[in-house]
Amino acid sequence: MNYTVNKLAKLAGVSVRTLHHYDRMGLLKPEHVRSNGYRQYGEKELLKLQQILFFRELDFSLAEIGRILSAENFDMRMALRDQRKMIELKKKRLTGLIQTIDRTINKLNNQTTMEDQELYGAFSKEEGDKYAAEAKERWGNTEAYKQSQQRVKKMTKADWDRISKESEAIIQGILANMEMGAESVEVQGYIAQHYNSLRNFYEPNLEMYRGLGQMYLDDVRFAAYYEKYQPGLAVFMRDAIVVYCDEQEKNKLLVKAKV
Repeated sequence: MNYTVNKLAKLAGVSVRTLHHYDRMGLLKPEHVRSNGYRQYGEKELLKLQQILFFRELDFSLAEIGRILSAENFDMRMALRDQRKMIELKKKRLTGLIQTIDRTINKLNNQTTMEDQELYGAFSKEEGDKYAAEAKERWGNTEAYKQSQQRVKKMTKADWDRISKESEAIIQGILANMEMGAESVEVQGYIAQHYNSLRNFYEPNLEMYRGLGQMYLDDVRFAAYYEKYQPGLAVFMRDAIVVYCDEQEKNKLLVKAKV
């Protein structure tokens, strides 16, 4: 079934002005435009609009959405699975916020007592604690986790700012050289910096680094973080990390052979 811009706007719950804006920026072009100037949208455009709305719900910018949807390796089925995971996480957070609102109303009505920290329990702290719990479950018995906990406690705001700037510089360097390939000297130079940057938190090893690279794909939050920079970056990071680890392990074997 084909839709006019007015019918599609009503169906999707967006404004006609929004659809016109998406058309102008090339984000959502109509299937065809009639001789009288009326836009016509088909099933392909309906599915693409759904993708746009899902990504918007997850706080992606229109520019980011455009890059994702136009990528050659974009897979709508995979995107839907990842979106579902991210929306489930958002749902849990919003449920927590609703519970906090209810407790606050009860507090104001003198129906119950409430600790001060509970006023903000479902904001960033909830997610932080949740992720920390996941990290502890996964890494809690490892030396790396213990090292990370100790080093993070000693970090100042200046340390965090420095680490953040270094991390951003590494990512931008990798982005600028993606066309050279994961095995290129340029990319591998930045991957080496990435590996060494882990020492801000713990002493890494190649086995852990391989696992981290795979996590960039398997964990939807890591994947979303890298895909925001450029579609395909999560896969590229994993591949580049594999190349780095293979090369380092090969060099170790050569050194042993010489000895």
